[in-house]
Amino acid sequence: MERRFNSYNSYFIKNFGGRVQKISIDAGFSCPNRDGKISTGGCSFCRNDAFNPSYCRPEKSIRQQIEEGIEFHQRRYRRAKQYLAYFQPYSNTYKNVDELEKIYTQALEVEGIIGIVVGTRPDCIDEEKMSLLKEINKTHYVMVEYGVESVYDETLKRINRGHDFETAKKAICLTNEYGLPCGGHFIFGLPGESREMMLKAADIISELPLTTVKFHQLQIFKDTIMAEEYLSNPEAFHLFTLEDYIEFVIDFTERLNPDLVIERFAGEVPPRYLISKPWMNLRYDEVLNLIEKRMEERDTFQGKFIIHNA
Repeated sequence: MERRFNSYNSYFIKNFGGRVQKISIDAGFSCPNRDGKISTGGCSFCRNDAFNPSYCRPEKSIRQQIEEGIEFHQRRYRRAKQYLAYFQPYSNTYKNVDELEKIYTQALEVEGIIGIVVGTRPDCIDEEKMSLLKEINKTHYVMVEYGVESVYDETLKRINRGHDFETAKKAICLTNEYGLPCGGHFIFGLPGESREMMLKAADIISELPLTTVKFHQLQIFKDTIMAEEYLSNPEAFHLFTLEDYIEFVIDFTERLNPDLVIERFAGEVPPRYLISKPWMNLRYDEVLNLIEKRMEERDTFQGKFIIHNA
């Protein structure tokens, strides 16, 4: 049965003929929002280690991380025969081009790796780095994935993001000009954003030349600036219940460009990292199943309102 949204699995089947699994790598990058170039505090919500699988550690070589990651995923996803090296934690273009080429090459030399996904900040990319990635793209798949988080400058300032939305738009457009697929990451529920603001963001995101999008509900991580803010004033935060989030994310998807590939609808981290965890005992696959079931009940689909208004 055809799914009611443009799924990541379908994207890979169309482009590679089967399932492709991303293998997270921590290559020891830093971030200009932490090392003093922009700020030393980092984004108020950020705790990168919450998303790292157990094999993903910077003290291990890139090859070792990939080989352990492939072994891990072969147990969980036996259909996957092809893999992408996913440079995930921090800003993975935040070095000079010669260093980046060496790092990316180490990953591409591992058997089974057919390409790389480079997670980074919009303010850590330029034409020289794009030229390197375009060159790699001649022989391997390359995707650049940007942490955008919000389309509203007042929100980005409040969470100490260190760049504005215009910076994100320019980076996304530059990536598109170089012919590379591009992903964007967005968080729902950031302080100060109403439901109406978040839904309006669908119109803005739909106009961006993105290939994929990832959506996460706001999660309050222990030992972060946002955790301190939440504990001192929890009334200032709206943390979605599971039922409310499902309805919201479907409302959002109805307004979203149907050409955009949805990689994720929600975030999943080990509960031990979280201050508040009203539905964190569910795995992402379970949440996705609930979202798809509810889409069927509502008889709706991605881009419903865009198509109806065309």
